[in-house]
Amino acid sequence: MADNNLVITIERQAGSGGRQIGKIIAEKMGARCYDEELIERAAKDSGIAEELFRQHDEKPTSSFLYSLVMDTYSLGYSSSFVEMPINHKIFLAQFESIKNIAQNESCVIIGRCADYALCDLVYTVSVFVSCEDDVRIKRLMKQRELDEKKAKELMIKTDKDRASYYNYYSNKKWGDARSYDFCISTTDLEYDAAADIILDFAKKKVEMHKPYAG
Repeated sequence: MADNNLVITIERQAGSGGRQIGKIIAEKMGARCYDEELIERAAKDSGIAEELFRQHDEKPTSSFLYSLVMDTYSLGYSSSFVEMPINHKIFLAQFESIKNIAQNESCVIIGRCADYALCDLVYTVSVFVSCEDDVRIKRLMKQRELDEKKAKELMIKTDKDRASYYNYYSNKKWGDARSYDFCISTTDLEYDAAADIILDFAKKKVEMHKPYAG
């Protein structure tokens, strides 16, 4: 296990380009980008069917049992895992896979409360990618081959789901600048330029935490 792996986590608005930027950053780092790959990894690690992960991926929950489940889980009562709702099993399985990945390699992780899961690791940099609505709608229209109305509906629903998921499972607020190390807008930025800016910031943050060897 390496304690000085550089891990960049990216939360993003729909149509902001966060996923694409994450892949570019990973390529520049010579590392892996975990997005869909995280679902496959968590399913393999946990033994839970991959299809269940896809059904619950970054989806909100309303179960009032969650805080009780997390209390018993944190105290080491493994039996609670058997009894908890499937959406919580999915979250905790991803939570553990994220931690295992970050402890063993430098990488980029997209969404799924990765910044919360890795909050205790020094060399983790959390990023939020945003963009003006009109630009996001145009991007979604092109990417998904949707008309303007459908693209706007998709944008609103996706953001709502991600916010509900993040706000519920973490102790922070989705999209609030105080929840992240770095926030960036892609309204007037090419993805490659945004990737360079994020990577430059991440390297500078890491340098600040390295022990002085003078």
